[in-house]
Amino acid sequence: MPKDAAVEEFAGLVRALKARDGRSYEALGRRLSVSASTLHRYCSGATVPEEFAVVDRLALLCGAYEEERRALEAAWTEADRARRRAASPAATSVPAVSAAPESNPEPSAPEPGPGPAPDPSAADPSAPEAPRARPRRGTPAPLLVAAAVALVMLALAAALFGHPTRTASAPAPASTAPGRTPAPLPFTWSIGSQLWEGGCGHTYLVDRAPRAVAPPPVAADSGAWAGTHGAVHGGEALVRITVHGRSPSDAVVLHALHVRLVDRAAPLPWNAYRMDNGCGGAVTPRHFAVDLDRPRPLARPVDGLDASGAEVRKIPAVSFPYKVTSSDPEELLVSARTAGCDCRWYLELEWSAGGRTGTVRITDGGKPFRTSGTRGRPAYVHDSAEGRWITDSDSGQTG
Repeated sequence: MPKDAAVEEFAGLVRALKARDGRSYEALGRRLSVSASTLHRYCSGATVPEEFAVVDRLALLCGAYEEERRALEAAWTEADRARRRAASPAATSVPAVSAAPESNPEPSAPEPGPGPAPDPSAADPSAPEAPRARPRRGTPAPLLVAAAVALVMLALAAALFGHPTRTASAPAPASTAPGRTPAPLPFTWSIGSQLWEGGCGHTYLVDRAPRAVAPPPVAADSGAWAGTHGAVHGGEALVRITVHGRSPSDAVVLHALHVRLVDRAAPLPWNAYRMDNGCGGAVTPRHFAVDLDRPRPLARPVDGLDASGAEVRKIPAVSFPYKVTSSDPEELLVSARTAGCDCRWYLELEWSAGGRTGTVRITDGGKPFRTSGTRGRPAYVHDSAEGRWITDSDSGQTG
């Protein structure tokens, strides 16, 4: 039997999420608390999950945007309706209704007009047989039809309305889309996710032996180097968010920055590669510190320091709210650290402007940011004289 179009559309969205994340069915299944075979059936369209929650967790794990999650929920709602229609008892009750006419043994009886007249006279010879089968099945026929119709109506009602816990979320795409599509955001934003402390100090975790790792790049080429090596931020990830208003006069107010933890696992068992032999900048910018090892990480404002002059000068941290216009943008620097997890996370920025309010999800190109602890991992620095990676002990460094 071919798959229902709604089921196939839903399965296609789930397959796209799985392909975007890149992890195996087993790895994703462990995060979702489902078996690999169950997740495979979702992706192939062989099964539609009975609850949207597991699909929503998959969307969050794979870094789906809010709009994608709403579209996924709408697709699941239609697929779930199709699943329940296919499993409805109406398919088996309808043949029972059609069986009632078949109880008449002569389909050609209506052709001779006197057919109905002889029935009363034929009742005498058939009287002994009537108690056995025919009157008992013939007299309840209207009741059987009514019962079958009632079953069909109940099945249709279930298919159209589902259970209350699901229908409450189904209208979400229709109710929120009109408010979002007509007007764009009153600001633009961009991120830098491959930043190094002081422009020279950073650690990456790479699942390769030293001989298979290229020399460290300059900071400007860090994104390409990290992508080529499948590198993950080690110990700390620095993220810079730049926000520009669209109007020179109508300010956008930024109210809060929230940290959302998508997944927390054991630190990666990979080698740690340091991009420097030790460097330090004269200026430590003010920033928001995030401790990913806490149960509920928060973005905490931290003072910066300027040691470029004769005296060290403190750069006071500024807490929310911020105001931005087209001529007065704002940069928010986030330092997310961990020692004990392989954490996937994203940020949410709350804003308001001109009577509108909203929340923007800040991700790493559609995927969650990722930071993993480096404690106990083999650490390497690059010896430019010999052109190879050497251990900390060989270089005279520790930790």
